[in-house]
Amino acid sequence: MSKTVQDILNELPPDKYRELLGVKSANPLNEAFEKRRPDHPSAGGSMILPPLHQKTWQNQMNAQGSVQHKKAAYIHIPFCEKLCIYCGFFQNFSNEDRETMYVDRLIKQLEMAKEYRYVQESLIHSVFFGGGTPSTLSPYNADRLLKAVNECLPLANDCEITMEARVHDLVDEKLQTWFARGVNRISVGVQSFDTQIRQCLGRVDPKEVVIENLQRAASYNQAVIIVDLIYGLPYQTVEKFVDDLKIIDDLPIDGMDLYQLNVFEKSLLKKSLDTGKLPPVATSAEQAEYLKTAAEFLEEANYKRLSVCHWAKSNRERSLYNTLAKTDADVIPFGSGAGGFVGDISVYMQRDLKKYMDSIDKGKVPIMFMLRAPELASLYKDIQDQTESCGVNLTKLAKKYNKELMQLETVLDIWTEHGLFTKKGHMYRMTIAGQYWQKNITQSLIEITKKFLNAKTSINEWLTEKTMNTFKKKIEN
Repeated sequence: MSKTVQDILNELPPDKYRELLGVKSANPLNEAFEKRRPDHPSAGGSMILPPLHQKTWQNQMNAQGSVQHKKAAYIHIPFCEKLCIYCGFFQNFSNEDRETMYVDRLIKQLEMAKEYRYVQESLIHSVFFGGGTPSTLSPYNADRLLKAVNECLPLANDCEITMEARVHDLVDEKLQTWFARGVNRISVGVQSFDTQIRQCLGRVDPKEVVIENLQRAASYNQAVIIVDLIYGLPYQTVEKFVDDLKIIDDLPIDGMDLYQLNVFEKSLLKKSLDTGKLPPVATSAEQAEYLKTAAEFLEEANYKRLSVCHWAKSNRERSLYNTLAKTDADVIPFGSGAGGFVGDISVYMQRDLKKYMDSIDKGKVPIMFMLRAPELASLYKDIQDQTESCGVNLTKLAKKYNKELMQLETVLDIWTEHGLFTKKGHMYRMTIAGQYWQKNITQSLIEITKKFLNAKTSINEWLTEKTMNTFKKKIEN
């Protein structure tokens, strides 16, 4: 006899139960879980051995494409002029000669995509230049790289092309180059407007210059301008964070992303905190108060909530890449350190710059590792997509996959009792506390669903006929 979701929960050891379900508390915003779970929820997968990387990739790229299945491209620029003390993703310092050699190879990788049936028979709805610091590219290199993107990828008419940028790079020569080649969205890593906070992070420009450069970029009126802020920083208070929100509200920009501070174990920030060079940062409980205050401010100011971290000020902001990356859409990776997923494959390109360039020179795709997604990976993506939108619609999941998924109400009802959701019919909406613990909720819901699936005698009993046919096509390709 098949196990129910309640059976699964009853069998959990007490510590695992608390990890997955959390605890009931009078203060769920601060105490619903003991600690935060991974920033990138995962359903796992099986490793594809290196000798099979090239063949596996080519088989996928030779498969039939589809304009119905949405695709995005992620292009990684692994250079930074400065090392921000909070960063855990630094790869290389900027050097124009090295940058030029890298862009030479990156263009060659893009040219490979001209031969990919899977890509060329589709449409790319979003291109995201991430890093690193993409805006550090010289106008010469940015121009020829953007030109290659337009020539090599089948961009949709309304394709969103995002350039991640630091404030210091919002100068006319670079802006004009980006706009001339189709960049229509700029995501600016401000992190804080407060000059003292910025300087302790290693940021060069004071508040006045930050505001001036954002106004310059917006004055062209050729791109959506988005500002990234971090909450929980050294010297920061809730009041100073609200001051940042007020500055954004007064600026001619289109939206913002708000991120919790992560203190990476090997970062300069961790060292500075441990040695007392910087004052303590906000605790997890204190970070929750930042989010609560920000959400209330933005709701009152009539911002549109696009996801758990993203708010739109104008109707121009779509945050399309961030939306697609959380769904079953493909993200095709280009560049050293780029990651993505195509079909049922997750792939990560060589992070080592020399190894990346050597692979390109040999005519090989510079793959570092590959994973085969688990069965029903699309279900786990749908769960993540829903929680990113601050809610869970079980009826929608059950209709697409199997009616027994309604049993997950057992889990969501527990979280409702814990103050993380409110319930209306089968629709569960996250409270502010639920939004703060969204990563925990997502990972736990995926893990519980997997345990439930694994308790079944056959995966086939979970699949609707339509879903099974889609799954078979992926395997065949």
